[in-house]
Amino acid sequence: MQASEIPDLAALIRPACELAREAGQLALRLWRKEGIEVDYKSDSSPVTAADRAAHEHIAAGLGQLKPAMPVLSEESGDAPNGGQRSNWPRHWLVDPLDGTKEFVRGGEEFTVNIALIQADRPVLGVVYAPAKEEMYFAREGGGAFRCRPGLAPAERIGVRRPPSSPLRVLCSRSHADSEVELYDRYVGALGASRQRAMSSSLKFCLIACGEADVYPRMLPTSEWDTAAGQAVLECAGGAVIDFQGQPLRYRKLSTKNPPFIACGAPEHDWLQYLP
Repeated sequence: MQASEIPDLAALIRPACELAREAGQLALRLWRKEGIEVDYKSDSSPVTAADRAAHEHIAAGLGQLKPAMPVLSEESGDAPNGGQRSNWPRHWLVDPLDGTKEFVRGGEEFTVNIALIQADRPVLGVVYAPAKEEMYFAREGGGAFRCRPGLAPAERIGVRRPPSSPLRVLCSRSHADSEVELYDRYVGALGASRQRAMSSSLKFCLIACGEADVYPRMLPTSEWDTAAGQAVLECAGGAVIDFQGQPLRYRKLSTKNPPFIACGAPEHDWLQYLP
C-alpha cells in the first residue's frame, strides 16, 4: 500500500456495516434450523457452517473495497506469521461469528465483528448482533454509535463516568475453571457490584453505551475476539488495557491477547482490584 492510499475511515464504515449485516443474516438462517452441525478446530473451539458462510461473504466483500488491504479472519485457516503481519500497515481483522457456543445453544448473544487495524491499533469497528438486530459501529475521530430496531437515526453512545456504586460488572458465559477464582477475587475487591454474564463482543458494547462499567478478562483471548469491540469502546470514551495499564495492541507475533480489562471511565484505577 502506498502512502497515498491511506483509507478514508468515514467512507469505509457503511460498507463494513452492510457486510456485517449481510453476514449476520446468513448466520441467522442457519441459527433458526434444528440440528446445527458442529465441528471442532485444533484448539477445541467449535465451528459451524454459519461461521464459514459468514467468513466467505465478508472476506469477498472486503476484498472488493479500495484501497485493497489484507483480511485476517478467525476462519482464514492458519494465521500469517508475525513477521509477515508486521509488514502490513493496515489490515482487516474479522470474527465472522463471535459467540459460536451461544449460537449453537440457541442464544441471541452472538455477533459479527469487523475491525480495521492500523499499525497496532483498531481504528474502525463494527459489531452486529443479528438475532437482536443491533448494530454498533465506530471510527477513530468519528465517535461511536448504536442502531436498534425501530429507532432511527443511529444514536451516539458514550461510557458512564464517573462510575458509581454499585459497579456493573460483566463476565463471559463460558468461563474456564481456571478463570473463575481470579474473576471472583477481582469482583470481591470491587466492593458493591452487580454482575451480568454475556457472550461475545457485546460486553464491550454495553460498556460503550454506559450500561456496564467493567469487564475483566483473566485468561488470553484472540485478536479477532476483541478488535471491533475495542474500537467501539475506545471511540465511546472507554479503554481496553492489559494488566500493566497499556492499551491492548495488535499485529503481534501471536494473535493471542494477554488478559485485559475493558472499562468505561478510564481515569478510574481499574488495576487496583487485581488479585
